[in-house]
Amino acid sequence: MNIISGFADISLLQLLLVACVALFAAVVGGLAGYGTGALMPLVLVPLIGAEPVVPIIAISSIFTNLSRFAAYLRYADRRRALIVIAGAGLTTALGAYGYTRLTNAGAALVIGAMLISSVPMRRLLRRHDLKIGDTGLAAGAVAYGVVVGGTSGSGVILLSLLMAAGLEGAAVIATDAVISVATSIIKISVFGLAGVVTAQVLAFALLIGAIALPGAFLARAFVERMPLHIHTAILDVAVIAGGVVMISAALRH
Repeated sequence: MNIISGFADISLLQLLLVACVALFAAVVGGLAGYGTGALMPLVLVPLIGAEPVVPIIAISSIFTNLSRFAAYLRYADRRRALIVIAGAGLTTALGAYGYTRLTNAGAALVIGAMLISSVPMRRLLRRHDLKIGDTGLAAGAVAYGVVVGGTSGSGVILLSLLMAAGLEGAAVIATDAVISVATSIIKISVFGLAGVVTAQVLAFALLIGAIALPGAFLARAFVERMPLHIHTAILDVAVIAGGVVMISAALRH
């Protein structure tokens, strides 16, 4: 498989745009624990369509989450990470398989709907300040697996589960990273078996992953300098706008 051929018909300026968004998304993800899966579709879908986006983000997220985990290593809660991975493993595989059965328009609808719903979902969960134990965390993980397996931008659900289980601050980001690496490996395995990991998917995934590697460490350096509410508000607007654009494009086809 010639990975370089995956960039065919993509201009240098477009690749530079992807790289810049990847770095920005990695910094946002390092600050808030989510953002990469929500921001990357906004630049990828117009370039290559919706169908390859979830496999691309699944592969590239291994790089971004490993760097995030390394940056916050000492804060990770391994016990809760294992609870979520055990609960979400099978349903993540099922969600990923379901995604491989979608058309390009169907994939755009799924991703767009997830992006739009993620903003009110995050605000709703934060407002109610839910608290759950290990059993509730495991049950939530089963449902989360279905969503993360077949969509992009679902990180807010995992963050909400971890915070409801009692994690705070850097522990949420680090534990989220451990879980995300595991679910990404499951998704990649399913996508590989389904034959959707093409040269184009690998090329963009490696580009995004390589560019994003320093993002978590930049985020840690900026974490006390950037007001969280400002970047959260900007991200919310961008995510909703992108979701609307994707759904509109899908409905026109």
